[in-house]
Amino acid sequence: MNAHRHNFPGLANNWHYLDSAATAHKPQIVIDTVSRALGEDYATVHRGVYKRSADMTLAYEAARARVARYIGAGSADEIVFTKGATEAINLVAQSWGQSLNPGDRILLSTLEHHSNIVPWQMLAARVGAILDVCPLTVDGRIDLDAAEALLTPAHKLVAFAQVSNVLGSVLDAKRAAALAHNVGAKLLLDACQSVPHMKVDVAALGADFIVFSGHKLYGPTGVGVLWARGSILAEMPPWQGGGAMIDKVTFANTTYAPAPQRFEAGTPMIVEALGLAAAIDYVETIGMETIAAHEAALTKTARKELRTTNAITLYGPEDAAGIISFAMEGVHPHDIGTILDEEGVAIRAGHHCAQPLMAHLGVDATARASFWLYSEDSDVEALLRGLHRVKKVFG
Repeated sequence: MNAHRHNFPGLANNWHYLDSAATAHKPQIVIDTVSRALGEDYATVHRGVYKRSADMTLAYEAARARVARYIGAGSADEIVFTKGATEAINLVAQSWGQSLNPGDRILLSTLEHHSNIVPWQMLAARVGAILDVCPLTVDGRIDLDAAEALLTPAHKLVAFAQVSNVLGSVLDAKRAAALAHNVGAKLLLDACQSVPHMKVDVAALGADFIVFSGHKLYGPTGVGVLWARGSILAEMPPWQGGGAMIDKVTFANTTYAPAPQRFEAGTPMIVEALGLAAAIDYVETIGMETIAAHEAALTKTARKELRTTNAITLYGPEDAAGIISFAMEGVHPHDIGTILDEEGVAIRAGHHCAQPLMAHLGVDATARASFWLYSEDSDVEALLRGLHRVKKVFG
C-alpha cells in the first residue's frame, strides 16, 4: 500500500488515476492551505497598509522564495509567477522575443508540446525568424547529435522539453545548454514533466529560461513559474501593462518596476502561489530521490507487463520518466480509455497536445498512463485487467 495515497482525498474509493501527466491530484495540506488563504487569511498583496494585507504580502513573497530554493535559483527575483507554463513561454516569446530580427533562427524538437511550438511560430511570423526542428533518436529522445549539426550562429534560442509529455524521454539538458551556448543561443527548458519526477537545479543545468506549471507538481491550477537569469530578466521589456508592474504613471510617460514585478501585471495569483509553496514543502518532505525511485519502479513493471501482450505497441525509451504511451492493434485509444474508465481506471487518450509527434509516430493518437508519487502496484494491476477486457471486447 502506498504510504502517501491517503493524503490525496481525490483518490478515494479505490480510483486508479493514471492521468497525472495531465494534472496531478492535490495532497490535503495543499487543499487546506488554499482554503485558509481564501478564508481567514485572505487579503490582497503589495497594496494594503493594514496588517492582514502585509501578512499576505509576506506569505506571497515567501512562496516566491520557496520556489526559488526548490529549483536552485540564485535569487527569488528570478522567479516570475504566471498562470502556467503556457503563459510563461508566451511571456518569453512576447518580451525577450522582441530582440529577434529577420533571419534569426529558433530550434525546437519533434516531440514538443503545442505550447512550446505555437508561441514561437507566432513570434517567427511577426519578426521574420525561422523555425528549425530537431529530429528524435530511434527510442524517442531529442537527438542532440542532430541538434549540434543543425545549430548555427543564426540561432538565438533552443526550446526543448526536459521530459516528453508523451514518451517520458529525458533530455540531457546540460549538453543541450552547452550546444546552445556554443553558438550564442539561449536555452529554454519546458520542465512541466520534469519537476514532478526529478530534481531540477537551474544552476547545474545551465539553461537560461525554465518554465513549469504548478498543477502537475501537486499544486493548484492557475499558477506557473518562469525562471530566467537575472541579467536576462533585467533586459526584458514588460509584456502586459497595468497595475503592480509600474514605477510611475503619467499620461506623458510610464516607468516600470524591476523584475519580477515588471512581469506580473494586475492582482497576482496569491492563493495559488501559496498552494504551490505548500506542494513543494510536501514533495521535499518525502524527498525527490524517493519519489523518482518509486515512480521508476512502477513504470518499469508496467512496461514489462504491457510488453507481454503482442497487440500492444509501446512508445518511448525503457527509462521513461513516469509516462507510458501505447497503442493496441485494432482499437482506438479513445475506446481503450472508455473501457478502462468503466473499470475505474483513468488514463489519457488522444494526441496529448503533440500532433507533430503523433505524425512522427505514424498514429493519430495514443493511450497514455502516467505514474506519480501516489501511484501504487494496484494501479498497474487495474490497468492490466482493464486492457485484458479491452482485448476481449474487441476480439
